[in-house]
Amino acid sequence: GDREAGEMGLAAVPGRQAAFRQGLATAVQYAKAVGCPRLHLMAGRVPLGADRAAVAGEMETTFIENLRYAAGLLAQEDMIGLVEPINNRITDPRYYLNTPHQAAAILEKVGRPNLKLQLDLFHCQIMDGNLSRNLETYFPLIGHIQIAQVPGRHEPDSPGELNFPYIFELLESLGYAGYVGCEYAPKGDTVEGLGWLRSYWESRGLQHGGTSKA
Repeated sequence: GDREAGEMGLAAVPGRQAAFRQGLATAVQYAKAVGCPRLHLMAGRVPLGADRAAVAGEMETTFIENLRYAAGLLAQEDMIGLVEPINNRITDPRYYLNTPHQAAAILEKVGRPNLKLQLDLFHCQIMDGNLSRNLETYFPLIGHIQIAQVPGRHEPDSPGELNFPYIFELLESLGYAGYVGCEYAPKGDTVEGLGWLRSYWESRGLQHGGTSKA
């Protein structure tokens, strides 16, 4: 969408279907060029001046229509579409898709196997908490995980609410084999800020690079 006009994705925004399809086609070309098989299909914001509850039904209908279209296009390219709940308490008060429960209900209505949940644990903790149970409940839908400490949105080992070594071990026990995206703002130098990862590898008996010493 038009970021300067305050748009943040278009998939659930009524009246912007043509622009969504155009943007999707462009995104697919970029994804093919860099070999990225997964695309985040951003829902977008509740229109300015609109009451969230009053437009929720129309926005869901638009979202489902656009997601089905996207699933068909992405299937031709052997790609996965992702939807991400973004908290509306701190990060974006007007964002339409806010909780894993809402996302799961929409994905069920869309009914396409190549659409998955992009679960950002920062947003999930702020909106719902209960991360262990939510990871277990929504694990079959998860296509990508993102992390950041709460509330500062910095490195996982920065001061905050979340015990990431426990969360990583839980993901391993569940059989998660995908990427974990570091969607945080480093407190300082990016490379130095990755010390948490080296420490985690060492605690798990791994060398720097994730390979076992054994």
